[in-house]
Amino acid sequence: MADITKRLGRRHLRSAPTAHIRHHRRGRLVHDGPGLSFWFRALSAALSEVPINDRELAMAFHARTADFQDVTVQATVTYRISDPALAAARLDFSLDPDTGVWRGAPLEQIATLLTETAQQHALDVLARTPLAAALSDGVAAVRDRVDGGLAAEPRLPATGLEVVTVRVVAVRPEAEVERALRTPAREQIQQEADRATYERRAVAVQRERAIAENELASQIELARQEEQLVEQRGTNARREAEEGASAWVRTASAAAPSSASRRALVPRCSTNCSSWRASSIWLASSFSAMARSRCTATARRSYVARSASCWICSRAGVRSARSTSASGRTATTRTVTT
Repeated sequence: MADITKRLGRRHLRSAPTAHIRHHRRGRLVHDGPGLSFWFRALSAALSEVPINDRELAMAFHARTADFQDVTVQATVTYRISDPALAAARLDFSLDPDTGVWRGAPLEQIATLLTETAQQHALDVLARTPLAAALSDGVAAVRDRVDGGLAAEPRLPATGLEVVTVRVVAVRPEAEVERALRTPAREQIQQEADRATYERRAVAVQRERAIAENELASQIELARQEEQLVEQRGTNARREAEEGASAWVRTASAAAPSSASRRALVPRCSTNCSSWRASSIWLASSFSAMARSRCTATARRSYVARSASCWICSRAGVRSARSTSASGRTATTRTVTT
């Protein structure tokens, strides 16, 4: 706005470079131009200030699509006053000489004019467009239609206005409709996420199964090797026992007496065995009943132990055989084996 100061009954006006000042005095145009500074008398001066810079006008209005769905259009129109004289003649841009402010609201009038004109063209194009097409391609369609409609509007040049650009920010449906439209895409995204999760779990299960199979194969191989080790140890122990037995047989064969020596030992062994049995029987008849029974058991054990062969005879290869005659006498026969 212009700055007005008072000095000695007169007033001084100083405007900005973006403001066009028109000063009429007694019906005649005295000053006309942007960024002026001059003295004037309040009683005889008529002042007008027209902004000539670019101005932004944000607008939002509701529209209805071809399938009867309400949408909200958000747009911005950039305009300027290209003809200040014509605009000052058509709209009230007069200033109060005491305060320097507008007496009317010219910018609100311009905003109403531009908003209604743009809304008319936007409603016209959206009324023939379905909701899906309006949400996908509605921004470009509405922008082109509003820009063309404002450029062809005859009231704007007649008011001294010029539209610079038209920008459509968004075409949005109602909140409930927007949530409903987002649901399929959200479900599809969730399905893709679930599928990725399942695939990752499947890969993890396959890897765990491969690890378990490797561990099981390792355990089976270890058990097989342990079985082979046990078998090998048994084979080694058996071979060691056989070799030890063979060595003992060879040592015993080398230490055994000859055939003549074994034949010479036969009568002596027979005599010793016969005398031992005779003395055992004589002792059995000399004791009491209890002593006889004990001696009889002792004699029986001795008899059984020596009936086969004595230790010397068994080492010498002599086998003994016992026979009982009809008179009750027992005879022992010794046989030498070579």
